[in-house]
Amino acid sequence: MSPPLKLSAFDQALEAVFADSSGPPEEIRKRASESIGRVLREARAGVLADFEAHGADGVEAGRALSAIQDTAVSLLFEVAARRLHRNAIPTSSERMALVAVGGYGRGLLAPASDVDLLFLTPYKQTAWGESVIESILYALWDMKLKVGHASRSVDECLRQAQGDMTIRTSLLETRLICGDAALYEEMRGRLWSELFTRTGPEFVAAKLEERAERHKRAGGSRYLLEPNVKESKGGLRDLQSLFWIAKYLYEADSVEDLVAKEVFTAARARQFGRAEVFLWTVRFWLHLLTGRAQEQLTFDLQLEIAERMGFRARGGRRAVERFMKRYFHTAKTVGDLTRIFCSAIEEQHKVERADVDRPRPWIFRGLLSRLKPPGGVAEVKIERGRLALEPELDLKAHPLEILRFFKAVADTGAPAHPAALKRIRENLRLIDADFRENPEAKELFLEILSSRGDPERALRLMSETEVLSRFLPEFRWIVAMMQFNMYHHYTVDEHTITAIGVMSRIEHGALKEELPLSTRLAKGLEGRRALYVAILLHDIGKGHAEDHSILGERVALKVCPRLGLSPEETETVAWLVRWHLLMSDVAQKRDLSDIETIRNFASTVQSRERLRMLLLLTVCDIRAVGPNVWNGWKAELLRNLYREADALLSGGHSAASETRQAREEAAKAALRARLTDWPPERIDRFLDRHYPSYWLGLETDMHEAHARMLAEGGEEPHMHVDHDPARATTRLSLSMNDHPGLFARMTGAIALAGANVVDAKSFTTSDGMALNSFWIQDDEGGAYEDPDRIARLRNTLFRTLRGEILPRQELRRRAKIRKREQGFVVAPHVAFDNDASEFYTVVEATGRDRLGLLHELARAFAEENVNIFAAVIATYGERAVDSFYVKDLFGHKITQESKRKSLERRLRAALAPEEAEG
Repeated sequence: MSPPLKLSAFDQALEAVFADSSGPPEEIRKRASESIGRVLREARAGVLADFEAHGADGVEAGRALSAIQDTAVSLLFEVAARRLHRNAIPTSSERMALVAVGGYGRGLLAPASDVDLLFLTPYKQTAWGESVIESILYALWDMKLKVGHASRSVDECLRQAQGDMTIRTSLLETRLICGDAALYEEMRGRLWSELFTRTGPEFVAAKLEERAERHKRAGGSRYLLEPNVKESKGGLRDLQSLFWIAKYLYEADSVEDLVAKEVFTAARARQFGRAEVFLWTVRFWLHLLTGRAQEQLTFDLQLEIAERMGFRARGGRRAVERFMKRYFHTAKTVGDLTRIFCSAIEEQHKVERADVDRPRPWIFRGLLSRLKPPGGVAEVKIERGRLALEPELDLKAHPLEILRFFKAVADTGAPAHPAALKRIRENLRLIDADFRENPEAKELFLEILSSRGDPERALRLMSETEVLSRFLPEFRWIVAMMQFNMYHHYTVDEHTITAIGVMSRIEHGALKEELPLSTRLAKGLEGRRALYVAILLHDIGKGHAEDHSILGERVALKVCPRLGLSPEETETVAWLVRWHLLMSDVAQKRDLSDIETIRNFASTVQSRERLRMLLLLTVCDIRAVGPNVWNGWKAELLRNLYREADALLSGGHSAASETRQAREEAAKAALRARLTDWPPERIDRFLDRHYPSYWLGLETDMHEAHARMLAEGGEEPHMHVDHDPARATTRLSLSMNDHPGLFARMTGAIALAGANVVDAKSFTTSDGMALNSFWIQDDEGGAYEDPDRIARLRNTLFRTLRGEILPRQELRRRAKIRKREQGFVVAPHVAFDNDASEFYTVVEATGRDRLGLLHELARAFAEENVNIFAAVIATYGERAVDSFYVKDLFGHKITQESKRKSLERRLRAALAPEEAEG
């Protein structure tokens, strides 16, 4: 039995249970669980209240909760073994040890953690043992605790640990709570002597492979903006895995033991401790604030935890951004510690390939077998399939070997040996002002950046070892910088390096199926080196009050000459950084069938080579934002804009550059060719029903659909649906008698049916028929193809048009902002542009995205007697940017100041109804 417990509230509760020995066992157990449970809850509440008041150390609080739980479990064992199932003369089989495993075994519990117990017996389970276990578990369940449990003999522990790595890991980190100490020590002794000491390499390989799979499931990057504190790369599980391996190989019970065994320096041990405390504190807050085992650090919780942990706004950065920067730096530290540790275990234990880095499948690796000295004094060698530095290399005497090493990584696509990265980290001070001014260093850096191998791998390693920030000090500002919005998935530095990786994959042809135009344009690119520098610098100005594109241009003008770029290259890079958002904005926010849009865009770009590079930069930028951001609709928009602008810049005739009359006649002729089953006079009557703008704004497919719908006649609305696989959209067309507010009612019905409008066109015939076309997608950014959903959409639309459904009321009822989104502030903004289009006023409305926003905006236009002819919808996470091509009731642009102000007030009220109501 465990030593007698000290007198406490727990002891008093136990004495009260023992004092009243009356009643059946079930009642005694119930009294025990109620009495001990009450004290347990009070003690836990004290720990949580103290943490909430001071909240600086989650490890300390976790240990306190674990110690309290130990006492409760020990007392329940006392009740079960001494009172309920007392055995005066136990046999050798009737012994038991209660052992903590899992996180509880480490002596750490978060507020919502499971209590994992092992009921250890010497041999096969006995009736006495079963009764004790059952009583303890029922009591714990009565206390509403989440209990994970197993009952095994010592032999069973050995046998199951041999065949199951999860069980082996749980038995590696155990702790005796109470019961038979000799039995527990027997299990530990046999585990070490019969299993652990002879299976080190096997365990290491399994844990690192498990780590790789976990990272893949959790998103693959340690710089995800909503990381899982426990499972993501650089999280607590990585620290735990590292310590499991250390314990397995070195029988280490603490980080200090690893210092004694020369695995870590004292400084690295302190880093480990600080990382553990920070991550555990964050996790403790997650559990405490949500009341459940919440492990993902969502946006709303980031705001609250940042405040609770004492972070404050400073230097233009919000408190939450400073908190998350600390988080990402901690995750990076965990990566550094893992690399150092892997290097040590390879060296000391000859464990093969203790990392899980793998070559990229699209990289040509032929260079690995014939790697030459990279131009320096020492050859970069291949060691166990990875690039390593020669042991005799003196980096102080030959500092450029640091960059040559990363050039070898970039050129071959080979993994880097952790020992080499450790040496480089220890010599960062060599990268000083003289190093940065060395012409050979500049050339090496540019060769790494624009390598035809794997520049992404090399740059990410350079960033994680801080070589990149030392060589390019401007980059340090964006390291671990989060962008507190729902659009970007990564920190700015991770986004930048990922974008370079996208460009590399395009050049290798790995994205040919998805990006045929980009793949073709990447071949024979004249300004290839300038493009890679532009991708590296495109977001370098973020995190300041000034527009990051304008600030980035100034940084580029300073950095490029320093890197050794020519004046022409510098000008190109600076221009690309300044205008890197232009093509995305025009493609996603403007009507590409409007001739003025193409002209204005082409006049800014000015040359075909710039257009080529701008398209590639735009594609890389969007695809590097995060998973599921890129889709077929965006791809087709960019392709169309490129083709129109390229034709204009080459002196040819694009659809946009032709005269209005020529384009109109061409559109009519194309429709005539489609309507071969109609008599000529019928076609003439249809053509005469439309104004010129109709022929310029739609493709022939839509003209034909409208013609056949109008031919059906009748008072009822007609609907036509088809799918556009190239754009990943569904095209929805409707025809009916025109009346005020029709466009608004249609958009409301579409929103109620769960479809997202990405583009819309609205026309009225000369005899008063409204023709509305919508390009819609589902929530996943794909075509709205499901037949059942289309049937519901049809039903909702027709019922709304008949007045049976009032979309505004229903949409407002449903438009709840999810908790994780409430911390985002999107200031409403309305802008008028009478120069962007020859015939329309372009009104751009920006605000928080929500269900039914387009409907509310369309109502605002209708209430102001403003007609919508086209709507282009763009969404960036929580921010919606909707652009409308409009005219007033008399067919004129909106030029009167009073009219603009009145319309702006209504639009602002639609963008932020809570402000208008307040």
